[in-house]
Amino acid sequence: MNFQVIGIAALLIFYGCYFIKMINQHYKGIKTDQIGQGKSGFEKFIEITMKIATYIVPMVEIVSIIFNITHFSGPVRIMGACISFIGVTVFVISVLTMQDSWRAGVSKTDKTELVTRGIYQISRNPAFLGFDLVYIGIVLMFFNWLLFIISIFAMIMFHLQIVNVEEVFLLEIFGDEYLNYKRKVCRYIGRRR
Repeated sequence: MNFQVIGIAALLIFYGCYFIKMINQHYKGIKTDQIGQGKSGFEKFIEITMKIATYIVPMVEIVSIIFNITHFSGPVRIMGACISFIGVTVFVISVLTMQDSWRAGVSKTDKTELVTRGIYQISRNPAFLGFDLVYIGIVLMFFNWLLFIISIFAMIMFHLQIVNVEEVFLLEIFGDEYLNYKRKVCRYIGRRR
C-alpha cells in the first residue's frame, strides 16, 4: 500500500475543500476567515495561536509524507489511512451542510443561522472533528515526534477555541436555541437522551 499517495490524497481533498469553500464564499462577498478578527485578549490569543498551528501542521505533514517518515507497522498505518479518510469525509460533509454559514473563526458582525441539521445532529463541531481525525490519521501513517507534538498542540488549540470562543459566542447570539441544541448533541460526537 502506498501511504504517501494516500496521505497526499487526503490532504489535497481536505485542504482543497477548505480553500474552494473560502474562494466560493469570497465571490459571494462573504469573508470566511474570521480568525482573530474583532477579538481581544484571551479570545484573540487562542484564535491566532490556533491559526499559526494550522499553518505549521500541514508543512510538517507534507515533509513527513515526502520522506515517508514512520515508526509504525503496516496495520497501524492502514488504520491511520482509514481514520484520515473518515476525517476528510466528516469535514467535507460539515462544510457542505453549513452552506454559507461556515466560517473559520467566529464572526461577531456576520449574521448566520445556527445549523443543527444533517451531520450537526450528531456533532456540534464536525469540522473540528474532521480536522482532528485527519491529523490523527496522518500521525498514524507517518509517525514522528515533531508531527505528533504539533498535531496534538493544534488539536488542543481547536478545543480551546471551541470551549472559550465559539460556545460562548453561540450562547450569546442564539441563547436558548443553542442551549437546547447543546443539551441534545455532544461537542464532538453523539446524541444525549
